Amino acid sequence: MNLPGSFTPGILAASDGDSFQSAALVMLCLYLAMLLVLGFLGWKRSRNTEEDYYLAGRNQGWIVSALTIMATFFSSFAFLGQPGLVYKEGAAFSLFALNVPVAAMVVYLIGSRISAAGRQRGHITPGDMICDHYGSSVLLRSLVALVGFLYAIPYVVIQLNAGGIVSATIFPDDSENAFLHGTYALAGVTVIYIMIGGMRSVAWTDVIQGFMLIGGMLLAGVAAIAALGGIGKFLEKINDLPPEMLSVPGRSGEWPATRMMTVCFFAAVGSMIQPAQWMRYYASRSRNDLRRSALLLGIVLAGCSLFGVMLIGLGGEILYPATTEGGNILPHAEVGDSVDQILVVVLKNHVPGVFGGGIGVLLAALVCVAIMAASMSTADSNLHAMSAVFTRDIYARILKPSSGDAERTWVGRGVILAATFLAVILIRIKANNEDFEPFKLIADMGLLAIAFSTQLLPITIDMLFLRRGNRKGAVCGLLAGLAVVFFFTPFFSMAIKGTPAGEDTISFIKDIKRSIDIGAFALVANVSIFALVSRLTRNSTERSAQ
Repeated sequence: MNLPGSFTPGILAASDGDSFQSAALVMLCLYLAMLLVLGFLGWKRSRNTEEDYYLAGRNQGWIVSALTIMATFFSSFAFLGQPGLVYKEGAAFSLFALNVPVAAMVVYLIGSRISAAGRQRGHITPGDMICDHYGSSVLLRSLVALVGFLYAIPYVVIQLNAGGIVSATIFPDDSENAFLHGTYALAGVTVIYIMIGGMRSVAWTDVIQGFMLIGGMLLAGVAAIAALGGIGKFLEKINDLPPEMLSVPGRSGEWPATRMMTVCFFAAVGSMIQPAQWMRYYASRSRNDLRRSALLLGIVLAGCSLFGVMLIGLGGEILYPATTEGGNILPHAEVGDSVDQILVVVLKNHVPGVFGGGIGVLLAALVCVAIMAASMSTADSNLHAMSAVFTRDIYARILKPSSGDAERTWVGRGVILAATFLAVILIRIKANNEDFEPFKLIADMGLLAIAFSTQLLPITIDMLFLRRGNRKGAVCGLLAGLAVVFFFTPFFSMAIKGTPAGEDTISFIKDIKRSIDIGAFALVANVSIFALVSRLTRNSTERSAQ
């Protein structure tokens, strides 16, 4: 296959394509089997208590903490969504890598305080700490739990969906069945090792997945450069890209500096105060261990992101130029129907030729398994956190306060199973309706989920540093922030489409989304209402953390 205008040494031959599929399948089966073994070992070490099942006894060292935080933070969004948007938009979206040092700062400043307070007061979920500070409230606890669900459910969906995308790209001759089989395999194995081993199994598998993520990202960057003939030719080809690919606001014009910078900042913050990460702070052995984890996170992942998968997007545009039709940017025919597939296509078609048939096929297959690892490491963390939030904040506090540890642990396992089943159903809907707007792009779903979790930021900052707000303010602020985020979701646009004011409203929503991150926009309402209501009701008796 020869692409006009592309420098393509060593594109995958037909025989290498068969070898790649076989290698990928074997490595994936071995990887999934290893995860099941780790799940069994986690179960053997576990005790049937909430603290052990959800926090692994609060005894994670700094390296394990760093790797499990990395693995939860870098999901299929990093391997598929980000390269896809760089391929679509150009260098403008490469700036998204700046969110990594911001995330490390959040862990160092906020996560370490959450860790210390959680250990001292025996907290397990974000709701435990927030209600301990502002006073126990069914409404407040339920709202914090709702934020966790609104973050976790879309993130679980996009991780399992990513498994289907990778499978369909590896096995293009039967892509429809491969997509579903990949989704089912990812979902099934993930559910099994979380249910039997809890946080200990999740952390152990995250360590393996964390190393695979780092290696996979760096190999992807090397592959992009090598596929174009080395650094010199790579830079020459980059310089020949259209000007809009090398400047803000990107090729589509949807990423002006205001949106890019707010997304960089709030995507990092929102990702680091969502329930799965919050619980990793609790699980750390000490506050100092977590600070060391933050430094490792900032150094390693920033380099991997900038010099790894981000290069795939730009290199992919050179190898497989996208086209613009009717104002829409469409991927090259060899990429498929979604820009999210660019990384897998480049690896599959070029790594074997660059590194030699045998070794190249194995390396390409390894990175595809690393993408699966990225998906599973985030899916398992969010399923596990969703289980804890429902069991601890809803079941134990509202539905059945008399329940014991063992009962709640089994309820949590049921939640994991039910949530996974729901995610698979949503993916089936997407598979049968490719135009179902909420699932069009992995990156869009990821940013929406993060916008919801970002609404915990005002009460987190107030609780840890300022201590000026109260429960009524926290409740009203959260309600306002969540309402504004929902206003920007595809579901709201779908609901008003066809109404008299629908088209004008949808156009207004699109204009706002192009100018600023929606999570940041919602925070304006959240903070304003939180501060105002807290000030007006400051004489109400609220319990504060000591």
